Amino acid sequence: MGGLIDAAVAVRHTPFVDQIIGAAPGGGFRPVTEAILTELAGLCGAANVIAEDAKALARYGHDQVPEERYAHAPEVVVMPGSTGEVVEVMRLATRERIPVTPRGAGSGLSGGAVPLFGGICLSFERMNRILEIDTKNLVAVVEPGVVTNKLDDALRPYGLFFAGYPMSEEFCFIGGNIAENAGGGRAIKYGVTGRYITGLEVVLPSGEVLSLGGKRLKDVTGYDLVSLMVGSEGTLGVITKIFVRLMPRPSYRATTAALFADARSAMAVVPAIMTGGRIVPTSIEFIDRSSLAEACKQLHETIPYEEAGAMLLLEVDGTHESQVRADAEALRAVCRTHSPLALILAESDAESDRLWKIRKSVPWALKRRTPDQSIEDIVVPIAAIPDLLEEFRRLEGIYGVAIPCFGHAGDGNLHAHVQKNPSWPREEWEAREPGILTELYEMVARLGGTISGEHGIGHKRKPYLPLVMSDRQIELMRQIKRAFDPAGILNPGKIFD
Repeated sequence: MGGLIDAAVAVRHTPFVDQIIGAAPGGGFRPVTEAILTELAGLCGAANVIAEDAKALARYGHDQVPEERYAHAPEVVVMPGSTGEVVEVMRLATRERIPVTPRGAGSGLSGGAVPLFGGICLSFERMNRILEIDTKNLVAVVEPGVVTNKLDDALRPYGLFFAGYPMSEEFCFIGGNIAENAGGGRAIKYGVTGRYITGLEVVLPSGEVLSLGGKRLKDVTGYDLVSLMVGSEGTLGVITKIFVRLMPRPSYRATTAALFADARSAMAVVPAIMTGGRIVPTSIEFIDRSSLAEACKQLHETIPYEEAGAMLLLEVDGTHESQVRADAEALRAVCRTHSPLALILAESDAESDRLWKIRKSVPWALKRRTPDQSIEDIVVPIAAIPDLLEEFRRLEGIYGVAIPCFGHAGDGNLHAHVQKNPSWPREEWEAREPGILTELYEMVARLGGTISGEHGIGHKRKPYLPLVMSDRQIELMRQIKRAFDPAGILNPGKIFD
């Protein structure tokens, strides 16, 4: 296995990441030696240990954050096939003081699965089995490497579904969804991932295995450690088994695209739907003018988007067709009172999918426009969204950048893409970006919001955590981290570490 360790380590450094590592506590990690590689091969099989392929190591050194300066390759990738193998890898890592970064599909947007200190990347692509679909208790038991859509496909014949899906369901892993407490387009009605996790099997850095929760739906026996693990970004323990609460699959849905002259008009509809309409929609997605235009042009879409200042994508679902149709009409009636430019009604599942394809294409369209952008995940109270959008326009004028945005209007979670001024060299963008983000986050905090609704902190947003959390809150989280991981080997450099 020898020969290329030094080359692999050489490609993993960037000045930005070195700056973070230099400032981070808990260093003193040991390198992955030839002897450790041999031991890892004995634990998980030589075919499941990658150490000599520098290109492969680099692939495991980034997620979907587009800026390469946030990337950092591991020294070795280990793909365990069982809880027992994870236990042995964690015991080895603790004994040798080697950092371990758990990784799902790499679809995150915070650098949460980036191995900042090198060491071992623990990739769960082999632990991808659906262990049980319990239709009597409405629970699925799965391994962390199950792709979200694969679970949905398996549940469909039973008339069930996992309601807490994220927008990247085609490729994200269930384990990663839990690590970030991922949300999605149906969160208004159904909530996010954490609502549906009733139990976890977790391997601690020491190699101890915790069985938390299970198939039961209620449990107030002591602290809620399941909820503590959800959203902890792989910093407290390694999840090896997941109990997912299932819901009856809706039989019908009705989708509407509402085009408005400006964003404020569009956002005025949201509280009106929730109060005057007396309906809890499945989805209320917002797309601003710039994002809508980029996605529609890329898709060669023929909806009349050119004159629109914003679009809302609205959906209701349910068991009875007549009720879904009535709810959809009530929702559209509320939209009509706010003078939309157009209402586009999907008359079939295929037409609904076409409208959703516009929404799902937005982030990819924006990334194609420029690789130099900061993808943000801010959340504010719903009523503050119009003021937030006006602040975006103000920041665009001050800094000469573009800030297209879109996201989940129904729960106040917007994805703002702060994009480099095309005239700036990359060095100027990298020098200016922290100041722009600081002002953006301070403005979000003044509106009662925070810096992440579903993407997590990782190491990308770590420098800005003190803008929205007190020193005491951060110290309490450090104490929790030390209780679970006293050696500090599990996903170091993330959130606050």
